[in-house]
Amino acid sequence: MPEPTEPASPLTASSPRTYAIGDVHGRLDLVVRAVEAITEHVGDAPFRVIFLGDYVDRGPDSRGVIDLLMDLQRRWPVVCLKGNHEELMLQAIRQPAGGRLKRWLEYGGDRTLASYGLDEDSDLAGGIPSEHLRWMAGLPYTTGDGHRIYVHAGLMPGTPVHRQNEQTFLWIRERFLQARASEFEAHVVHGHTPIWEGKPNPAEPELLEHRTNVDTAAFATGVLSIAVFDAERPGGPVELLQIRGKAVGRIVADPADEAPSPTPSPPSSPARRRRWFGLLPAGDASR
Repeated sequence: MPEPTEPASPLTASSPRTYAIGDVHGRLDLVVRAVEAITEHVGDAPFRVIFLGDYVDRGPDSRGVIDLLMDLQRRWPVVCLKGNHEELMLQAIRQPAGGRLKRWLEYGGDRTLASYGLDEDSDLAGGIPSEHLRWMAGLPYTTGDGHRIYVHAGLMPGTPVHRQNEQTFLWIRERFLQARASEFEAHVVHGHTPIWEGKPNPAEPELLEHRTNVDTAAFATGVLSIAVFDAERPGGPVELLQIRGKAVGRIVADPADEAPSPTPSPPSSPARRRRWFGLLPAGDASR
């Protein structure tokens, strides 16, 4: 595996900037502070912001996060990518049968429902604003800037971007994380995996030759990471910004790294459980 790369030299005052923000998971408090930090950092330079998906579930205020992002897109050049948790939420609300609702709740959807004043017995389709559902359904899976590809989870190694499938964009882990730099067309900026055997500290980004992992498990660690890229310079970030708030989580075994089936899948093997991890709010041992 390539050695981590250090951020390049800092941006100049006039550099065009891209701010890539890792998984939010309901931490409205951190997103508000991230917007303030970007406002101060960017000054008068041209910029755009890319959120890498997973705005809902696990954290305390998913509804507030979506409201803020929808408003921010009206004022700033913002791209919000779709994450696997947005897809799980849409499936659970529109087609709750077949285990979809149960699976979403296991992934932290209960916290999302609480932010809307609902529970699993509520009228979900009627209780969640239709504009929120339309917004999530219309989110793109990937974007780029000429030097980098931005995506929630990652890419299938050795496969051109136009031949990737939606489930890969949302769910891939192992094959992507262990791939070589030569297997990708451009530097990949992603989230989705806050901790694995190659990234032992969930609160720090993963900086490699061929990819930047900005997921620092904000909902649990209290750290929301922002990778700052010079839009005219290839490669990894030139700066890293971190918003630090209250840590409220602990490490537990993560679900499998591919898209879940509509019904619960068999438990992971002991070997897989030792290698792949996720984080849940402190005191929550239910998933």
